[in-house]
Amino acid sequence: MLSNIMGKEYFILKALMTITAAVMMICLVQKTYNYFSSPAAKIPVSVNYHFSRVCNKSCGFCFHTASTSYIETMGNAKRGLLALKMAGMKKINFAGGEPFMHRKFLGQMIDYCKEVLYLESVSIVTNGSLVTEAFLATYGKHIDILAVSCDSFDEVTNIKIGRGSGNQVGKLYEIRDLCKKYGIKFKLNTVVCKLNFEEDMNQFINALQPFRWKCFQVLIVEGENDSSETLRDGRKFTITDEQYEHFCAKHRHQKSFVAEPNNLMAKTYLILDEYMRSLDRTGKEPSPSESILKVGVKDALDGVYWDETGFASRGGVYDWTREKPSCAEKVQSLNGD
Repeated sequence: MLSNIMGKEYFILKALMTITAAVMMICLVQKTYNYFSSPAAKIPVSVNYHFSRVCNKSCGFCFHTASTSYIETMGNAKRGLLALKMAGMKKINFAGGEPFMHRKFLGQMIDYCKEVLYLESVSIVTNGSLVTEAFLATYGKHIDILAVSCDSFDEVTNIKIGRGSGNQVGKLYEIRDLCKKYGIKFKLNTVVCKLNFEEDMNQFINALQPFRWKCFQVLIVEGENDSSETLRDGRKFTITDEQYEHFCAKHRHQKSFVAEPNNLMAKTYLILDEYMRSLDRTGKEPSPSESILKVGVKDALDGVYWDETGFASRGGVYDWTREKPSCAEKVQSLNGD
């Protein structure tokens, strides 16, 4: 008798769970249909999620400063990423702050984006100081691109910028080798500023051979790095367009070289902050949108300016998926791991 009652309760519970899941899926499909059928809906093909502002470096020109220590709950972050996926996201870039200061959160997000959302590309931008082989051995199979910030190959210049304490360059070679071992595409990001625009980096780029080397003109953003009242004052690092071109002319022959002057950088990126709000980086006050968790993807994107044509013209879509399998994965497969 008792077993029959328990069996009925189990059947009812299972039926309710099935119905609930079906209703949730219908609602999600309806929202997706409404999104794509609405006029002029922006498709967030590639999104930069700055999930934390906290960093262990103090770069003088940083335009995403540690004004808060907030980080979303895992559940909310996954919900936001799912909404972006349903709206057309193919690539996610985790940035900060310094993403590796939150290893557990970062690792779970990486796995979720590949194992559940099946995104084409997962990338990370890091200063490199906290990257470890243990992390890459665990999560590397789901990381397509690891981009390391490198503003100079002169350690004295790096210290003046606020990048490090004298070991920045050596760490680059270490990370490059780890990327090769775990099948991750190795990328470099350089901010061209007053302290490095005359530097010739060709020798080191030839040695490191990144698959992509993005060179940004230092950017000033109101409320972030534009005065002595903000956490960073980037004005002393700014350069003219001619000085930026001087740097580009020295390095444009590098096959991995990608130039991004202010007019491209400020308007062609979709950026989510730690609250999952869209940011406007046109150089004006950020004025973030409402969170996508509150108003949905369409309304959040409608609240900021995004130059989709500029995104395409700067090569925003490229070969962003890792080559599989890596040497380490082949060895693990042979060993039966």
